Amino acid sequence: MSTNRYESPLSSRYASDEMQYIFSPDKKFSTWRRLWVALARAEMELGLPVTQEQVDELEAHTTDIDYDTAAQWERKLRHDVMAHVHTYGELCPKAMPIIHLGATSCYVGDNTDVILMREGLELVRDKVVRILAYLADFADKYKELPTLGYTHFQAAQLVTVGKRATLWMNELLMDLEEIEHRIATLALLGSKGTTGTQASFLELFDGDHEKVKLLEGKIAKEMGFRAVVPVSGQTYSRKLDYHVVSTLAGVAQSASKFATDLRLLCHLKEVEEPFEKSQIGSSAMPYKRNPMRCERICALARYVIVDVGNPAVTAATQWFERTLDDSANKRLSVPEAFLAVDAILSIWANVASGLVVHPKIIEKHVLEELPFMASENIMMDAVKRGGDRQELHERIRVLSQEAGYQVKELGLSNNLIDLMAADPAFGMTREELSVHLDPAAYIGRCPEQVEEFLAGEIAPLLKKYAGVLNGKETELKV
Repeated sequence: MSTNRYESPLSSRYASDEMQYIFSPDKKFSTWRRLWVALARAEMELGLPVTQEQVDELEAHTTDIDYDTAAQWERKLRHDVMAHVHTYGELCPKAMPIIHLGATSCYVGDNTDVILMREGLELVRDKVVRILAYLADFADKYKELPTLGYTHFQAAQLVTVGKRATLWMNELLMDLEEIEHRIATLALLGSKGTTGTQASFLELFDGDHEKVKLLEGKIAKEMGFRAVVPVSGQTYSRKLDYHVVSTLAGVAQSASKFATDLRLLCHLKEVEEPFEKSQIGSSAMPYKRNPMRCERICALARYVIVDVGNPAVTAATQWFERTLDDSANKRLSVPEAFLAVDAILSIWANVASGLVVHPKIIEKHVLEELPFMASENIMMDAVKRGGDRQELHERIRVLSQEAGYQVKELGLSNNLIDLMAADPAFGMTREELSVHLDPAAYIGRCPEQVEEFLAGEIAPLLKKYAGVLNGKETELKV
């Protein structure tokens, strides 16, 4: 670890080793070499003067990259792709004359970017599935536990702890559908040439258009893709980067919503993130249990959501068949969006798998508000007993304000039931009124909604990705 130069905290503190490898130099430049192998093999199979011996030589050296030699070549040539062509060629002297034959820099650069983005999305997908599994267990466990529902963060009708979890899950499910769509539809740039016309390849194949098209198909198949983009300039449309980073930002939005809700619940002392035995919540206040993991989710999510602007502006400002003002920005904005979302999902999985629920605190808060929520049912019961609906409505309005004064101004408990019992308009004892104070009577279809959601939406998904659930969860670095 170097201590005298800047190092991205996404690498040193947050992102997993798996995601960092996907966007590492080794992965990038070995993929360049795999693409050169695929190009040479396809050109050989289509009749160009490329030999099997040359292809075999290239294939034997896809991973032994001499970075010092590459750096020397780049200082001399001021061109990263040609630096690696020469570095590769020194290892493959027989194949050197045909490396990169007919191609432009974007053949390796853009095709590699697509390959890495797809692998990154697959890792994101797998982590999303694991989080959904954790939340599914949580939702099922607490599907019947009544809790205060909030609108405007003001107490509204009751929901259940498990039902609230399905709201988090549903948004993440929408993100998963978007991720799956991106993975399924990503296409390679292919072999399009300097302005997208494939003129160099048409020249190599003596004007044979069919062989030029077959060349792309062979490369795509070898690299595991079903398609190449139909038309392009020198590069694939930078809208592709925008779509991918937007997909990642969707995950970040859902994560931030979850983490923000949990931070509020932590304040209420109803549900908390995991807190380890020796963990310190505050350097000044030893008693504190700050929701640090959820705060970190929100912080990283904010970064990703704002990062969407980078590929958006890049796509909007490309000139004709290409400019190079995208390059430096892409090196930062796309990989770091993946690293940040990867970190977010690792933290989210850690939190979701260890949520701490405090039912007694939840019940205390429910009972504080329940008399207000039960007032309509009480009014209907009193009407059945011969009361006047309009008069009862007015009495409830007046008594509710008095009870509210007791709570807000005097700091006392909610005494609405006692006030009603003392009011002859209701004609009911405190015991008779208390019958209406069962929280389970006010949660509507919450348990059924949870069961239906888990059975209809989540169970088929978890079955589809059963293999993913057996994978090892990433351990948090900090």
